Order: sequence, then C-alpha cells, then structure tokens
Amino acid sequence: MNSFQLAMRVLRVDRRTRTSAILTAVGVAIATALVLLLVALPFATKARDSRAVWMEKDYGSASGSTGHLLFAKSTDYVNGKKFVRVDVALKDGWTTVDLPPGVPKFPAPGETLVSPGLGRLIHDLPLSQLGDRFGPQLAGALGDEALRFPEQLVALVGHTPETMPKSVTAVAGFKHGTASADPMLTLLAGVGVIVLMVPSLVLVGSSTRLTAARREQRLAAFRLAGATPGQVTKIVAAEMALSAIGGAALGLLLSPALHGLATFVPWDGGTWQSGDFNLPIGVTAALIAGLVSLVLLAAVISMRRVLSTPIGAAASHARKPLHWWRLLALPAAGAVFLIAILTARDVDGPQFIFLGLALLVGSAALVGPWVTSGVGGTFVRIWRKPSALLAGRRLRDDPKGAYRASAGVVLAVFTGSMALTLLPSFESLAGSSLPFQDSVLFVEVAPEEAAQVTEKTNASLEKYGQPERAVSVPKVFVTTADGTKRSALVLECSQIEALTRFKVPGGCDGSPALFSTYPAKVENAKVSGDSEKQGVPLVGAATAKTINATGQQIFTSLVIDPALVPKDLTYGQYSESTVVVPGTGNREVVRTALAGAAGGAQVDSREGKLDRQQTELDDLRRVTVIGLIVAAMLAGASAAVATAGSVMDRRRTFGALIAAGTPISVLSRALRMEAALPAMVATIGAGVIGTLVGVGLFSLANEGPVVLSPWLAAPIVLGVGVALLAASVCTPALKRVRAEPLADE
Repeated sequence: MNSFQLAMRVLRVDRRTRTSAILTAVGVAIATALVLLLVALPFATKARDSRAVWMEKDYGSASGSTGHLLFAKSTDYVNGKKFVRVDVALKDGWTTVDLPPGVPKFPAPGETLVSPGLGRLIHDLPLSQLGDRFGPQLAGALGDEALRFPEQLVALVGHTPETMPKSVTAVAGFKHGTASADPMLTLLAGVGVIVLMVPSLVLVGSSTRLTAARREQRLAAFRLAGATPGQVTKIVAAEMALSAIGGAALGLLLSPALHGLATFVPWDGGTWQSGDFNLPIGVTAALIAGLVSLVLLAAVISMRRVLSTPIGAAASHARKPLHWWRLLALPAAGAVFLIAILTARDVDGPQFIFLGLALLVGSAALVGPWVTSGVGGTFVRIWRKPSALLAGRRLRDDPKGAYRASAGVVLAVFTGSMALTLLPSFESLAGSSLPFQDSVLFVEVAPEEAAQVTEKTNASLEKYGQPERAVSVPKVFVTTADGTKRSALVLECSQIEALTRFKVPGGCDGSPALFSTYPAKVENAKVSGDSEKQGVPLVGAATAKTINATGQQIFTSLVIDPALVPKDLTYGQYSESTVVVPGTGNREVVRTALAGAAGGAQVDSREGKLDRQQTELDDLRRVTVIGLIVAAMLAGASAAVATAGSVMDRRRTFGALIAAGTPISVLSRALRMEAALPAMVATIGAGVIGTLVGVGLFSLANEGPVVLSPWLAAPIVLGVGVALLAASVCTPALKRVRAEPLADE
C-alpha cells in the first residue's frame, strides 16, 4: 500500500481527519483565490491603461517639422463627472493616420466621436450644458477597446489646424504600446498579498491542527513499527497533498467569480472590463505550485518531532521551553524594513519594502509564542480561580498551539493599525493652492488672447441667458521695497471677495491699493509682467491694505488694483491671464461658454483640482475597508477553528477533567481566557508595530508629519472582540466531548 492509498483509507474511516482535510482544502482555496486576485491587480491596471494610451501625447514622436497629427488633450466636467477631451487635426496634405483599436474613423473638422456614456449625456442634456462644447456633428461611437473602463466619458473632436487649442503638439500619430502598471495599486496589492495571505495560511494551519495529536500518535506508531523518516514524510505529504491540491483546484475555479466581483469595485475613477484580470498561464501555475508546496512544507515541518523522537510524540511528552532568542526576530525584521524605507528612492521597485514587510509579519510567528508563554507563566503564579490556572498552564506548556488561535487576529490588527495611520495622514495632504473660490470657473490663456476670450465668453453667456459675466484677471509680479518678488492677481477691490478666497476687512474705500496677507511696504514697489524682468514703478500713489485668507494653502498672497498697473506693461513668453466667471448660475452652461470661447482649452475650478486627490482618497478608503473586512473574517474563522482544534486536540485531557467532575463552565472560561489573554497582549504590540509601519510607508509619499487619530485603538478593541467571539465555539465542542465515550480515546 503506497502513501496515497494509506491517506485515502484514513480519510474514509476517520471522521475527524476528514473534517480537518475539508477545512484545510477550504483554507487553501481561499488563499489561492485571494493570491490570484491580488497578483492580477497590477496586470489589470496595465491592461486598461494600455487601452487608453492613445489619449496621451506621444512625446517620443513629437516634432514640429515631421509630425503630421496635431494633438491636444484636456479634461472637463459635466454634472460632477469628469470626461477626457482629445482634439485632433491633420496638417495640410495629410489625409490618413493609423487609428487606435476601438476608434472607428478619424473625425473630420466639426465631427466628434464620443464614448457611449458621454453620448447618452449629450442626448439627455440641453446643448447649452454639454453639446455645444463639441463639433456640430456626432460622427460615431468609441468602442470598449478605446476606453480605460466601461463608463469612461471620452470625446475625440476633429478640427482644422487653425482651430486647434493653443496647447497643441505635433506628433507622428496616435500613441501605441503597452502602459505600465499603476504604482499605487501595485504597492497595495503587494501589501495585500502579505497581510491577507498570512491569515489565510493561519486558517490552513488551524484546520490541519484539528487532529494534530491523533496524527502525531498515528505517525509515531508507524515510526515505532519500523517506518523510516522518509516513509513517514511521504505519508504526511500524501495526506496534505490531497487537501492542498483539491483546495488549490477549488480556488482556481472560484477565481473567475472573485475577479467578476472585483470588476465592480472602482479604482481611479472607474470600474473594470471583464478581461482585465486575466493572469498569464505561467504566473497562475507558479502561484498555485508555490502555495501547494508551502502547505506541504509546513505540514512536514510540523511533524519533525515525530521524525526525531517518535517515543516522545507517542507518549505526548512535554515540549521544550521556548528560547529567548525568538525576541530578536522582531528588531531584526524592523531593521530590514527601516533600511528598505530609507533606500526606497535609490532602488528600482518596491520589492525590498515587500521583503521587510514580510519579515515583520513573519516575526510574529516567533515572538508571539514567546509572549504567550510569558503570559501563561504570569497567570500560573498569580491565579485565583481554577479557570485561570488551567488557562495559564495551557499557555505556558503549549505556547505555539495557544498563540495559533490569535495569530490571525494579530495580523488583522496590524493591518488595521497600518491603514488607520496612512488614511488620516493622506487626507491631511488634500487641498489646493488656488486663490479662487470653489464656485468660480476659469481658463488660463495668453495675455494677448484674454480680451478676445472674455468677449466671446460673455457673448455666449448672454446668448444662453446667463447673468454671469467673465472677467480677465492678469497675473503680474510685484517687487516690494525689501526686494521680495511675489506673484499678484490684478483685481479691483470689489471683485476680491466675489472671486477669491480673500476677505477685505473694513470693505473697499475706492482708493487703489496693494492688498496682501502680510504687512507689505508699497514705497518704491515695482510691477512686472515677467518674473525674469525688472519691474516698472506703480502708476500713482498706492496704499497697503491687509486681506485675510479664508482657507489654507493659498499660493498667491498679493492682489493689486488695476489702476496701479501700467496699461502698456510688457508680458513675457510664459506669462498668463485667467478668464474667470463666478459660479452663481448654471455651471454647466458657464463651462460650455468658456470652453467654446477658449477653443477647447482646459476649463478649471478648485473642485476640479481637488478631484484627483478625492478620487485617490476614495480608492484608499474603499481598499482599506475591503481589506479589513476580509482580514477580520479570516482572523475570526482561523481563531474559531483553532479553538475548536484545541478542544479536539485535548479530548483525553478534557474528558478526564469532565469525568472527574469539572464543570463545563469552568473549562469554557479557561478556554476563553486562553484565547483572550494572548490576543490582548499581542494585539497591543501589533497595533504599535502597524502604526510604525504606516509611518514608514507614509514617509515614502510625503515628508510631512503623520496624523495619529484615536481610531488607532479601534483595531485593538475589535481584535480582542473577534478573538472572544471566535472562542465561543469552545462550549459546543466541550459538550460534544462530554457526549462521546471516553473509551474512544
């Protein structure tokens, strides 16, 4: 009889071994499905960004003399939804260009190709709110192959060379090729593989421990009967291979369903197409083989006592105490992680960071049992009730088995503390330095075009029946008496509060002034239209007045009255003016008027500048919530299985105690203490370490201070609660032990 035949016979005749094998297979299936999903995320971002690569300028082919495609890209908004606008034209003498997949034709001047979502909005909204921003004719629809995500809003607008926006670039054609993976999601996926895979493997380990004592005795009997270590190893590998391979196959079958659910989770503004999560066959095979090998290796290592001392395993002799050197694992792993953070900018890719994070997570398996043993020894010395003594003896005599019940909870707390350190810190960075109010819409143009764009915008607003009127706001540079040169907006006093986030204390008195957020010296002040040129004296006498900023992070700190600026002021090549419209009416109509007057140039607002930040924060919140829910579920499941396994592993001991008259309530209380005590101590340490890791990861994105909120205590409280809830399975398990004949053991 070979090893597999023997393993099959054990599964057929032993109900508990069969239950353990099924739970192990489920754990492997969960781990397989999660790993396949997380590893697929960078490939998914690469796939969808590659579809939209044609919307980007091909800087490698840009050339003013040889490029025959005139290309300009901008973003705009309608009803709070962002859409991408691509303006194109062919130079005179050219009639064709290679089209990207999903683009049915090249739009002629006046024609527009739109995505299905944008087409529906154009159909549903009045022309003054959206349709008039494009050409007069919708010439076709863009296919899914040309969109990053199914609901993306895109317009491809055809022009003549003369009507192209000023931001035009001459390129050889539409950009083709493969995009790179999203670095943020790649980092999050790597962190997810580490912090979610480990709880999954803990669940697998807890399932295999359901019949650990019986398996040890059975294999020890084989050894005492003459079986070699190699034969026993094959038997262990055969038993676990059935569960591991079956679980991996089940996880592979469940993977498409999990990928299908993932397509509904937005990232970077949209969802996913069904084929985005396809993994290369080689990567899939390598991941599954690695997981199965890892489970088999862990099973073989767990039986090393049987291989070395079969008599001790058969007689269930006490295990050796743990050595203090286990404590060195944590500072060593922390040092590796710290070095990875400090050298991250000099190393290509986040692999070194992943290594340090994996070592930190792995160090918990060494430090946790030692801490558990210390907690147990303390309770043995200070016990006042029998349940405390029983729990303390268990924690001290078998710290590895006792810690196993809280290992998943500890990792969930680590993940939660890390996430709750990063989120508030990233939220504190959100903001915009624009001086204009949130309701103001504006477009930046060259100074010589400002008057024309303002006139056209006002004509369109009047045609649409809107009361707002556009105002040209030039930007100049003021050099004060102390030699400091700062940018300044040219605005009348009456317009400051209407258009900007500044307040004028005491109101306007009609005299021309230099307004600033700090005490400014106007004597001998000069004004220039170019930051690189010397200024000219102000026109007439000026007074200095103080204005108050109503928000943080306002870059501009000066406003100058137009009466103080010379009419013939010379502007530089890179100078700009801003045509602004106060947003007191229909914002979509105002956007349409501005976009039409500026020839498709970018229409901005402060809320638009904040949109990207808000999208990223929403993505982080969403990923954090999903990750914490999955981690908590895995932690609770592994804790429940480990607690039940602890009872089944000690059926003989509990049966003897019950037969001797020990109440079930005392044993249940002891088991709950076994689960709660190490969880309480370990989760506090995990929370502290998770916070420090979050600080390290945040330093990669920003050098500013970290925001620590009271919510950092939430994962610790929830972790202990999950451990206690999972430990509630001990009472039914004990009642089952009491109901079965003790002679079975």
